[in-house]
Amino acid sequence: MILVEIATRSDLVSVQAEGVRMDIMWRPPLPEVKSGKADTDCPSQEDYCELIKKCWSHNVPMRPTFDQVKKMLDKMNPHKVSPVDMMMNLMEKYSKHLEAIVAERTQDLLQEKQKTDRLLYSMLPKPVADDLRQGRTTEAQSFSNATVYFSDIVGFTQLSGASTPYQVVNFLNQLYTTFDDIIDNYDVYKVETIGDAYMVVSGVPKENGINHAGEIASMALDLVSVCHSFKIPHKPTTQLKIRAGIHSGPVVAGVVGTKMPRYCLFGDTVNTASRMESTSEALKIQVSDATADLLHMLKGYHLTCRGTLNVKGKGEMTTWWLEVKRDEASDPLLRPSESGGFPVPVSN
Repeated sequence: MILVEIATRSDLVSVQAEGVRMDIMWRPPLPEVKSGKADTDCPSQEDYCELIKKCWSHNVPMRPTFDQVKKMLDKMNPHKVSPVDMMMNLMEKYSKHLEAIVAERTQDLLQEKQKTDRLLYSMLPKPVADDLRQGRTTEAQSFSNATVYFSDIVGFTQLSGASTPYQVVNFLNQLYTTFDDIIDNYDVYKVETIGDAYMVVSGVPKENGINHAGEIASMALDLVSVCHSFKIPHKPTTQLKIRAGIHSGPVVAGVVGTKMPRYCLFGDTVNTASRMESTSEALKIQVSDATADLLHMLKGYHLTCRGTLNVKGKGEMTTWWLEVKRDEASDPLLRPSESGGFPVPVSN
């Protein structure tokens, strides 16, 4: 009976009608066992059925003992796998499967973390972002010298009035995505965009000597240059024009707020740079005296003096047009000329 129950995986006694006395001569039907399938199936069909018949023999002495049954079962099992070994094999298979799942999930987690880091570092400087992520308070920093760039789009109000909101957003997204690709080539940090205004700084948060003026100047020339070829998506025949302003001086930088925190710049340098932009002209870059002096020290930048300008909140200021970046060794415009017909170089 036990052998049949093992083969059928069922309780033969319970299937009998309740309350009916079982006949001592009753024999259940032989199970239909199949070989060569799963590990739990009978490995030897004929021998197993023959063993069941011997156990059912009416001649009691002819019935095999439990030890004999065990030996015959072991002989039928070619693998001879003990229950403990089988359990260990199953545990090993499960462990390997679990390790593979953990490794896969860990890789997915690392990829998601990299995406999060890229997004975070695009919003905040890396040292500041790392401090905030670790729960540390970020202190405002003072920088003795940096260069700030502002630009906006000439005629943006009229352009917006003749466009749908979707067209304006699409236009600004394409334009500033182009600008973002350009500034990646320079040691600068994009502070923010507000409407059509674009603000960039160099020398913050990583100081770079006096090179900040050259980085911003070269970047500004590239941004103005790309405007000549940029096509406004919904007005391809309209020439895009920006005006830009640059000023150098001390600034204070820090993170403001806890909801959507931003890395902001403060100080008179920021205000003056904004005035340089607002008093500039289409497709031109106006720089202050302070920036012009730094570019003169760096050499290679060609400027013309615009003259004296009455700047709101600053009074009279001498400003310059940043014309082009030249190689002083090879460009004839940067060498003395008898005609004197080229722009005035920066003076000390």
